[in-house]
Amino acid sequence: MTSESENNKKLNDFFGKEYNSLKSYVNSRIKSSVNRDAEDIIQDVALNLFSRASIYTPINNVAGFVYRSLRNKIVDVLRSNQQPINSDDVKEARLIEFTELLYDTSDNIYSEQMKDELKKNIMNLKPDYRNIIIAFDFEGYTYKEISFETGIPEGTLMSRRHRAISLLHKKLETKKEIIN
Repeated sequence: MTSESENNKKLNDFFGKEYNSLKSYVNSRIKSSVNRDAEDIIQDVALNLFSRASIYTPINNVAGFVYRSLRNKIVDVLRSNQQPINSDDVKEARLIEFTELLYDTSDNIYSEQMKDELKKNIMNLKPDYRNIIIAFDFEGYTYKEISFETGIPEGTLMSRRHRAISLLHKKLETKKEIIN
């Protein structure tokens, strides 16, 4: 079986079984409006993924692949929308995304207490670590943009972010065990 037909089959099966979950996921991150509808976003992502299935290597983690594509599309929609965006909604969505990154899951199982712990621990990081996390993960800057503004090489910024995430993961893992 070729990579293209195998990828198409995996994507088709996943979208067929998980459409309602995908819709809930998108709705949890945006508020529907005339310009932003969960089904439209899912359809755009599905069209893009199916039309480009032949250029991807075999997709092993279909769920992660699709959810990451949806998350990227949501960020694009939020950035390109000319209407004022509620900054609290964007901050909350980015906090949820960052929490998903730390725990490598896309479930909405994070208590308010864990979100508060995450915020507190981010603010307690060394300034270099805190600044890269805030700029990259919450303000949406790219490594290239941050590097241009600060004069710090992109590789250094990536290393700092990786170390910061590792520290946060360690600190929050013990808190998660205590809370649960």
